[in-house]
Amino acid sequence: MRVLVVTKIFPNAAEPLSAPFNRQQFAALARHCQIVDVLATIPYYPGAGLLSRWSSAGRLTEVPDRETIDGLPVRHPRTLFLPRAGHGTWGPLYVASLLPEVLRYRGKVDVVLASWAYPDGFAAVVLAQLLGVPAVVKLHGSDINQNAQLPGPRRQLAWALPRAARVVAVSRALADEVVALGVARARIAIVMNGVDAELFRPRDRAAARAALGLPADAELALYVGNLKESKGVLDLAAAFERVAARRPAAHLVMAGGGDQQAALAAVAGRLGGRLHLLGARPFAEVPTLMAACDVLALASWAEGTPNVVLEALASGRRVVATTVGGIPDLLGDAALGELAPARDPDAFAVALERALATPYDPLAVAARGARGGWAASAAALHQVLDDAVAGR
Repeated sequence: MRVLVVTKIFPNAAEPLSAPFNRQQFAALARHCQIVDVLATIPYYPGAGLLSRWSSAGRLTEVPDRETIDGLPVRHPRTLFLPRAGHGTWGPLYVASLLPEVLRYRGKVDVVLASWAYPDGFAAVVLAQLLGVPAVVKLHGSDINQNAQLPGPRRQLAWALPRAARVVAVSRALADEVVALGVARARIAIVMNGVDAELFRPRDRAAARAALGLPADAELALYVGNLKESKGVLDLAAAFERVAARRPAAHLVMAGGGDQQAALAAVAGRLGGRLHLLGARPFAEVPTLMAACDVLALASWAEGTPNVVLEALASGRRVVATTVGGIPDLLGDAALGELAPARDPDAFAVALERALATPYDPLAVAARGARGGWAASAAALHQVLDDAVAGR
């Protein structure tokens, strides 16, 4: 099978840690396929490079046109995006930008796989029709729970997704949202992301803390991800302030970068060294961070099936998270963690304090929370693509 991937969420030279789940799954998928070519798009607008200090698109202008990432041939076509014109124009502009690149694949691919609903999924359906092959659209969470709620993108997705041969969701909750967009349930497949079991496994907590220079005797909560509002990082910080006032040993480590860095630094200043802002860390360091913590904390407003939760459970660490997306499915066993409503720092503080006070066996958590690896995830995705190509 020859697969053409279209996605705006993929690593590149400027953002090597972006979307590691796509990198890992598609690298594993390539073992089942004759070809897996990746079009990992770069947003562009006139003058973007002049605004690199303030704009993510500006910071990406130096990304090369081609790279090889995890053995995959990756092209980085530039796609026109007009920030002030609204999201409703992004789908058509994305199609127009990709058209010259995609038409080179006429007769050379069997299926187009989009990873992200909009604009990638919309564009994949249009471009696959021009190539005369089926389209499969893989969804992640906020692409449907947030982006697809905007009027322009929602209209385009309501047209495109029912025309896809298959839609892949990472959770049951996400599949239900897609049905509301007019996709027949029989065309929806649930394919969970995988976990690298060699990286994420129970490790010695004390050794991990020593390696990272973290307090040996702390009650340590960990956040790993983007420091942006929709990830609930300000809610998490507010909840932790309440916990810290009652538990002198409580510490919170936040690994990641984003536009809420300054706001979180202000909270850290009030907490006297108990909120540790590490900035963006290499992916290879994340397993050690997981090993160092007592609990993982995720206060997101919307999610699909977050890989960071899967990785924490595989590492034998309990999780405190919000009841959004596929998270309740992952934490259905109370032994695996605590749940709280989104956007409710008071409730999250109660759940976090309870988790920090609860002893547990890391090996038991890892056994109960185990999910398949990337090989199993890629095999399931390959089956979906094969069904789409065969018209099953």
